[in-house]
Amino acid sequence: MKISGFTIVRNALLMGYPAKESIESILPLCDEFIVNVGDSDDDTPELIQSIGSDKLIILHTKWDENIRQGGQILSQQTNVALSACTGDWAFYLQSDEVIHEKEHPYLLEKMREYLENPAVEGLSFRYLHFYGSYQYVQDNYRRWYPREVRIVRKSEDIVSWGDAMDFRHKDGSKLAVARIKSHVYHYGWVKTPQKMLNKKKSLDKLWHDDTWISREYQDRQEFDYPDRSFLVKFKGAHPHVMQQRVAAFAAPFDPRKTFLRCYPIRKARAVLYPLSKRIKRVFGKF
Repeated sequence: MKISGFTIVRNALLMGYPAKESIESILPLCDEFIVNVGDSDDDTPELIQSIGSDKLIILHTKWDENIRQGGQILSQQTNVALSACTGDWAFYLQSDEVIHEKEHPYLLEKMREYLENPAVEGLSFRYLHFYGSYQYVQDNYRRWYPREVRIVRKSEDIVSWGDAMDFRHKDGSKLAVARIKSHVYHYGWVKTPQKMLNKKKSLDKLWHDDTWISREYQDRQEFDYPDRSFLVKFKGAHPHVMQQRVAAFAAPFDPRKTFLRCYPIRKARAVLYPLSKRIKRVFGKF
């Protein structure tokens, strides 16, 4: 069984992505690791080179910044990396996603188990969405995606889709996947308020034109982390590759203790979230 890891990365240092940690978190599982490094305004290429593994196959690409609809440039670049994979399985992580080393034996077991079952085209992971701090995670499955496919069978018919959060067949039909117990540790929302605003603005440019960006960000100095009422304390341990980054993070974060975070209220609000979202559109935020 051959396993290919793959990812895309651009401006990892400016965006505060744990890109190196992400790659290193599954590198022991992989026979090769394809890294598509986009044209960057920082030392991202040097960061990836510093990993120093002969498993790495580094591609260098230039992003078309005129593609500003639906984040499609992300799936386009992801497919460049996926096309270079030669394994039986292709293991994808985005640059802010990390796998805990304790999951490695289980993941190898599941890939071996499903290798000879062509009916299974991918493996779907649970998610831990850290928010504002390494100490808190989101607990609203309606707003924060609870699962995504991160391992796919290598096939010409399987591609990254949309904004690169999903994989599908080329005709747009969904994959047949197995839901496994492993977690992806998603750290994309843990930054200082200033860095988080800069990251969000940069990513929004992949969805919106300059007029929208100017209107949305003209009076904003930092990100205020508004989605705090579904937070719960993280009681586990972070992956080993993240320990240094976690220890160095000193930005204060107030989870805003409120009755809305009480377990029964929080769960009820999650169930009713689609309805409350529609009400907000009509009457404004409450």
